[in-house]
Amino acid sequence: MKKILAFVLSFVISLSFVQATLAIDLGTGQGSLLKEAGKDAGYSEATTETTFAEILGSVVQSVLSFIGIIFLSLMVYAGFLWMTARGEQDQIEKAKKIINAAIIGLIITVGAYSITAFIVPRVLSRATG
Repeated sequence: MKKILAFVLSFVISLSFVQATLAIDLGTGQGSLLKEAGKDAGYSEATTETTFAEILGSVVQSVLSFIGIIFLSLMVYAGFLWMTARGEQDQIEKAKKIINAAIIGLIITVGAYSITAFIVPRVLSRATG
């Protein structure tokens, strides 16, 4: 159990050094479909408005930051429960369940973001040629 706890602790510490998530570029580069569609619709290419992809990236960044805060809070709460259990197995089991649920939630969240960050740009590049 100490090895698992040490692994989780080192994983959380290593995640704290990772820079905040970046927005996925869904087609705002030179000659992209988005620019071509805007040009065909009669919009100026010099428009400096925030794109939908930038807004969506900011929302995703905020949500992932909030999920990180929730994960850290759950880990601190579970650690507090475990340290103050005084040998009561019920409280220790509750703390273990909270830690497991928090780790599973973080893995699912990071996995979903990773799939989105790596798969979506490749699908878009193949679809657009």
